[in-house]
Amino acid sequence: MNRSTLDKLISSTGLLVAIVLIAASCALFYAHNFVHTQVVSQLSAEKIYFPPSGASALTALPTVNSQAMSKYAGQQLTTGAQAKVWANDFIAVHLEKIGGGETYAQLSTKAMADPTNTTLAKQVQTVFQGETLRGLLLNAYAFDTMATVAYIAALGALAAGIVLSVLAVLGFYHSGRVKGKTQKRR
Repeated sequence: MNRSTLDKLISSTGLLVAIVLIAASCALFYAHNFVHTQVVSQLSAEKIYFPPSGASALTALPTVNSQAMSKYAGQQLTTGAQAKVWANDFIAVHLEKIGGGETYAQLSTKAMADPTNTTLAKQVQTVFQGETLRGLLLNAYAFDTMATVAYIAALGALAAGIVLSVLAVLGFYHSGRVKGKTQKRR
């Protein structure tokens, strides 16, 4: 096989792979945009706002949780990172106090054993609602994290596609310069 044909074959393959990478990059950019926009849209609709700096809602929290919440003081909850902080540093702390360290499943078991205890029934209902909201917020965080991963992968695929395209063009250029030359076998 002559060198020109080999260069064209390798360059064509490289160009095909570059096209696939660039197409994958477009799909990943779309996925990032779609998922991130959905997360922001859904969280914004909830109209949850972080307490302002110095608010009693922040100062009543343990120091670690208060510091995490203070980072977003006064802001509306609209991102996955904010949802994680609200779920783990605000709701979880309150659920710990309300449930006395017990989960919904544990409290529910107690309530079923004592169906006349209305205080316990209210506690179970509150913990259930809190754990549900916490789970939904952590799902928003997970989806926003997946959107970020898709964005990084899109950048990587785009960069690889561009580099491979340049190499393919250089390969085609080289095939024209070595036209008619055959590769010698050793």
